[in-house]
Amino acid sequence: MKSSVEGCIICSVVSKRSPHILDSGCIIMNDTLTLDVIGRRVEVNGEHATVRFSGVVPPVAGLWLGVEWDNPARGKHDGSHEGIVYFKCRHPTGGSFVRPNKVNFGVDFLTAVNNRYVLEDGPEEDGKEQPVTIGNKPVETIGFDSVIKQQSQLSKLQEVSLRNCVVSCAGDKGAIAKACPNIRRVDLSRNLLSSWDEVLSIADQLKHLEVLNLSENKLHFPSVSPSLAGTFPALKVLVLNRTGITWAEVLRCAPGWPVLEELYLKSNDISISERPADVLQTVKLLDLSSNPLIDENQLFLIAHLPRLEQLILSDVGISSLHFPDAGTGCKTSMFPSLQYLVVNDNQISQWSFINELDKLQSLRALSCVRNPLTEGGSGPQTTRQFIIAKIGQLKTLNKCEILPEERRGAELDYRKAFGNEWKKAGGHQDPDKNRPNEEFLAAHPRYQSLCLKYGAPEDGELKTRQPFLLKNQLLTLKIKYPNQVDQKVTEKQLPDSMTIQKVKGLLSRLLKVPVSELLLSYESPKMPGREIELENDQQSLQFYSVENGDYLLVRW
Repeated sequence: MKSSVEGCIICSVVSKRSPHILDSGCIIMNDTLTLDVIGRRVEVNGEHATVRFSGVVPPVAGLWLGVEWDNPARGKHDGSHEGIVYFKCRHPTGGSFVRPNKVNFGVDFLTAVNNRYVLEDGPEEDGKEQPVTIGNKPVETIGFDSVIKQQSQLSKLQEVSLRNCVVSCAGDKGAIAKACPNIRRVDLSRNLLSSWDEVLSIADQLKHLEVLNLSENKLHFPSVSPSLAGTFPALKVLVLNRTGITWAEVLRCAPGWPVLEELYLKSNDISISERPADVLQTVKLLDLSSNPLIDENQLFLIAHLPRLEQLILSDVGISSLHFPDAGTGCKTSMFPSLQYLVVNDNQISQWSFINELDKLQSLRALSCVRNPLTEGGSGPQTTRQFIIAKIGQLKTLNKCEILPEERRGAELDYRKAFGNEWKKAGGHQDPDKNRPNEEFLAAHPRYQSLCLKYGAPEDGELKTRQPFLLKNQLLTLKIKYPNQVDQKVTEKQLPDSMTIQKVKGLLSRLLKVPVSELLLSYESPKMPGREIELENDQQSLQFYSVENGDYLLVRW
């Protein structure tokens, strides 16, 4: 197909000469060509840059382009030459002067699609499979006839991946809509698009577009809201990572995304400056990762998005959180639909942050790794137990499901761990005398509810263990055999560190029953009628929070 460049800014030629168009559709400027190229995105030897200057640089004759590299290590200066400032760079070595004929200004959208997806069948010969050409390269297609025929028809394409295909513009008006009207998903990441207007020119022709990835395009966004509010009528997923977009620009463009569900804004140095008013109301997932300027006060500006279910805040530097509308033990009205929160790689060091998360009425999953709170101190297992105990409605932590027995164990251990502190603060087994002070309740807002759930900790539970003394680590358990009516209840003392596998081995020898046939569970007098399976052979009795006086149930 013939390359189409009519719609590109770079083809507003001042000179009478034309740019040289390669077979691939790439546009290469001639040394004597003069174009309105300032601000255009370009590729030079595989590296991306933005044109900041076009003109003569004495004493060397001819036309030069001054470019600012995306990778500042690629450059040599800051846009100055022999004391004269030709353009400015953000980095002292971010700039270079290059000849126009070394610069690739890219291709239009349809040329890139043709280069990647149009397959030309070779001449048939005796009905045998013939090689075809994909992007000017011969590819054997034995066994893939039906796939080739479908891909060669652009009108049937629904998903297009054009990552790193030097796409710079839309091309002829209406050409995209005519050639591939059924596209629903497009990856345009790491291309040479330089303006949001050019993105609109492409998207306006893709009425069924649902997913659009524009990451790593350094885009210039409009200073006023685009007039075409319905440009993306079907768009559900928009990825704008590393595009340089600001929060004000997000809100300015958002009226054009009326049904958007997922918005990715990673690594843009975004600072949330205002509340979304009548925009982003359908968003379910918002990724603000690696935007180090975001703090808790900015988060409150997006706290009332009605459908926001997933919020990704990895590597934003956040360290504190407090919902001012909710007191101890109460639920906040903020983030009413938030189910999944990611706060990895931050500066969270205080348990008060975790306490606040219990106020989120819909929170079910949390990812909180590589924070000072989780990396040091009492160890990862204890930290996990404490987080589970502090957030009562949590079902998944760091992508691992919280099973009922793990929650029970975590809450019982937490109840024990802070029992003495609770008593010193005014806690008491007698409900009429149980009045822990405000300081304790602020530090442990769920402690009282755990006492109601499991009973207040008794003095015997709160005695400090003497380490290294075996007698202080033994559990006295009553062993029952529900399926064996002739077996009497026996009593055994077992170390709490003993694994389920070793318990089975012991019972196997006593009962003369193969280990593989034994099924273990236990009941606690504190929770009558509830049986908890000991299903992980590698875990210890302590892991399952088995206590003195519990019943060990053995079946085979």
